Amino acid sequence: MTTISLARVPDIVQGAGALETLGATLQGRVQKGSGVLLAADPGLKSSGINDTAAAALAGAGFRVVAFEDIKSDPTMAQVDAALALARQERVAAVVALGGGSAMDVGKAIAGIAGGREGAAHYGLCANPFPATRLVSVCVPTTAGTGSEATRTAVLADAEGAKVWLWGDELKPALIVLDPALTTGLPAALTAATGIDALVHAVEASTNANANAANDLYCHQAIRLVVRHLVRAVETPLDLEARAGLQWAATLAGIGIDNCGTAIAHNIGHALASLRPVHHGRAVGLAMRATLAWNCEADAEGRFAAVAALLGEGGDARRLPDAFDRLLRRAGVKVSLAGEGHDHVTPAELARQMGRPENEAMRRSNRRPVADADLTTFATAVLAAR
Repeated sequence: MTTISLARVPDIVQGAGALETLGATLQGRVQKGSGVLLAADPGLKSSGINDTAAAALAGAGFRVVAFEDIKSDPTMAQVDAALALARQERVAAVVALGGGSAMDVGKAIAGIAGGREGAAHYGLCANPFPATRLVSVCVPTTAGTGSEATRTAVLADAEGAKVWLWGDELKPALIVLDPALTTGLPAALTAATGIDALVHAVEASTNANANAANDLYCHQAIRLVVRHLVRAVETPLDLEARAGLQWAATLAGIGIDNCGTAIAHNIGHALASLRPVHHGRAVGLAMRATLAWNCEADAEGRFAAVAALLGEGGDARRLPDAFDRLLRRAGVKVSLAGEGHDHVTPAELARQMGRPENEAMRRSNRRPVADADLTTFATAVLAAR
C-alpha cells in the first residue's frame, strides 16, 4: 500500500468583513503592543484596503510597520529591503495583504527575518531556514494563486529568473478570506486568477504525485471554479461567486502544497520570466497547449475524472475542448500576438523551460516530458490563436 502524507493546513477565517476584524483575530497569537509588518500591495492603497487593515491592527493594540514596495513578480531585492525593515523594527508578525506577489513577499519575510541572510541564501533549498520565524498571516485580495496555503515563495533573482523558496517555515499560521476584497478586480484579472486556481487543481490531481486524499481538495476546487468563474467575471459584486472562487483558490493551494504542479507551470514560469505575461493567463495558455498530449496517457483515469467535473461525462478526450471553452467564456485571450512577445522564439522559450529552476515541475508531470516536447509545447503556446 502506498503511503500518503498530507501537509499542515493553516487556520482559516472566512467571511465578508473579515478584514475589519483582523486585529482581533490576531490577538492571542501575537502579544499586544508588538510590531506587525503589513506587507501590502501598493495598488490597493487607493481603495482604502491597506488603511482598513492598518486600522484594524492598530485598533487591537499592535504597532503597524508598513511595507508597500511590492510589484508583480517580486524580486529578492524587494524581500531583502523588507527584511531589513522587519529586523530593524523587531516585528513579531507579518501580515501579507494582496495577490500572490504580496503573499510570497510576506511569507518570505516571516520565514527569513529570524536569521541574518538575504533571500538568495535560501533559493532552491540551498540552505535551511532560521530556527525562529515570525507569525505569518495571509489576506488574499485575488482568488487564484493559492499562495496563502502553500509553503513556497517564488522570487526573481538578479538575472530575472524565477527561483523557488520552499519549506514549512514559509507556510502561514493563518489565512483570512474576505470575498469583499476581490470585488474590485477587473474582469481580466478575475478570469486570469480563477484560471490559475483551476490549473493548480487540475495539475495537482493528475500529476505523478497525485493521490486520492489530496483529490478531495483539488476536485472541490475544480467544481467551484466551474460553478463561479464566469459568474464572477460577469457580475463582479456577486459575493457568493467571489467567495466560491476564494475557496477554490485556497483549496487548490492546499492541493499544490501537497502534490505540486506539472508541465503547464513549467511553461508558465518560463514564459513569464521572458515577457510580462500574467501568471494565471500564462499557465492557462500552457495547459491549453499541453492538455491533449497529457490526456493521451490517462491509464489511471485522472484526466477523465477532471473531464467529468467539467461536465464531459468522464471522457478525457473531451477535456481539452472543455478547458478551451471555459478559458474563452471567461474572457482569457489565448493569443499572445501583438502584445510585444513576437521576438520570443520557441527555441528560447524551450531553453527557459529546461532551466534548473523549472525542472521539478517538468519531472512532476505524469507523462514524461522529452526535450523535443519542450519545443513542441513552446511552439503551440506562442502560435496559439
